[in-house]
Amino acid sequence: QVRLVESGGGLVQPGGSLRLSCVVAGSRFMFYDMAWYRQAPGKQREWVARITNTETTAYANSVRGRFTISRANAENTLYLQMNSLNPDDTAVYFCNRLSSADYFPWGQGTQVTVSS
Repeated sequence: QVRLVESGGGLVQPGGSLRLSCVVAGSRFMFYDMAWYRQAPGKQREWVARITNTETTAYANSVRGRFTISRANAENTLYLQMNSLNPDDTAVYFCNRLSSADYFPWGQGTQVTVSS
């Protein structure tokens, strides 16, 4: 069974940076279109960024120009480089497949808190 393990979150000041990682254990990772999602307190989970198996990327308007999604197929790992963070980016961040019809069981996510 595929297991998603997110890491790299933490507390950062506004304007700071973090790099999130997601290991997709037990999968044929290189064939999948993948995405990062986030869920802020009291809000629904939202899509943040996606990368196809051919490494085409796309971003939500709220993060475009600040976040960069990438993947390392040899390591079954998805990354999210987050720069110029602001308090609105505070959320639990998750990775999963791009299509809801293909979701793996959700991981525990990684908490990102942007605060001075």
